[in-house]
Amino acid sequence: MSDIKKVVLAYSGGLDTSVILKWLQDVYQCEIVTFTADLGQGEELEPARQKALMAGIKPENIFIDDLREEFVRDFVFPMFRANAIYEGEYLLGTSIARPLIAKRQIEIAVQTGAEAISHGATGKGNDQVRFELGAYALKPDIKIIAPWREWDLLSREKMLTYAEQHGIPVEMKRGKKSPYSMDANLLHISYEGGVLEDPWSEPDEAMWRWSVSPEQAPDRPRHIELDYRNGDIVAIDGETLTPAAVLTQLNRLGGEHGIGRLDMVENRYVGMKSRGCYETPGGAIMLKAHRAMESLTLDREVAHLKDDLMPRYASLVYNGYWWSPERKMLQTLIDASQAPVNGTVRVKLYKGNVIVAGRKSDDSLFDMNIATFEDDAGAYDQKDAGGFIKLNALRMRIAALKGRI
Repeated sequence: MSDIKKVVLAYSGGLDTSVILKWLQDVYQCEIVTFTADLGQGEELEPARQKALMAGIKPENIFIDDLREEFVRDFVFPMFRANAIYEGEYLLGTSIARPLIAKRQIEIAVQTGAEAISHGATGKGNDQVRFELGAYALKPDIKIIAPWREWDLLSREKMLTYAEQHGIPVEMKRGKKSPYSMDANLLHISYEGGVLEDPWSEPDEAMWRWSVSPEQAPDRPRHIELDYRNGDIVAIDGETLTPAAVLTQLNRLGGEHGIGRLDMVENRYVGMKSRGCYETPGGAIMLKAHRAMESLTLDREVAHLKDDLMPRYASLVYNGYWWSPERKMLQTLIDASQAPVNGTVRVKLYKGNVIVAGRKSDDSLFDMNIATFEDDAGAYDQKDAGGFIKLNALRMRIAALKGRI
């Protein structure tokens, strides 16, 4: 422990990280740098600065960074170019935030001369893997302190007792425990724990923060038009917006119409199953619209190859391999495919549904003269289909003659 003189702590100012800060001071007796990331979680972050100051942290060692634009531009948008979904449902809202936090934490460690970083992820979850894989990829010699894997404060009661003994101010007193473990950023908000630990228990309606229920959504649909350039949304209803502003606007519109709720049991990388609920209204709209834009502009085999690669890409993001060479290689291929993904998609938002209502593009591969059921004036010779079918059936015909079918 003596070789660690300074550590950068990912710090929210909540119970866990407030206890961790004091624990690091006591156990490691090192200088602490706090890092708080604004990823659009919707919480006031200045209280974290005041709490860090109260804990004796030097003002120059307190970092509160607005990372919202970088988060959407460099992490969310590239992921949505891949149409990434984990286990058929999850839009990876928590997963995609972790590599950016790791990146900035390492940058601060280099800037301040810290030998180590620390985080509040538990030894049961995915986040410890994501944070640490990212940190090691970006700074191989970094030391990592994961208190949940070292200390004996393994319950909320023990942590509250520790906080009281050391004069650590916390808002959540005994008897007022939040029923859920929550994580939020511009892409999503997640809920775990409490009654959700029983997969048979339906979430309480009061749990949801960003969206109305589909039953309570407006009776009239809302149409919006999304303009795409190189696979990314650049405007909504003709208004040019930054990436973070795009996602903020889509979250609002989707939430108003009951879009983006998910209740699933997923397989964590560490081996256990976990039940979680998610709200991703903007992401649900983005995924549906992006696939509609690609349906018009991508070559068939390119689109199918992307679909083949998507589960692998999604698993890499979920498991914490954002900074791996294989994810970067896949990203290069995916980004190259997006050059023709330009145009406009019109979607209808209605009671929990995102319905594609139109799409157009100057790069469209759709040829109405060929696709028409009317007279195509010789653009397509239907007689050619007979030979095409016979050639494709040849191996099955031979197998049938040999009695293998």
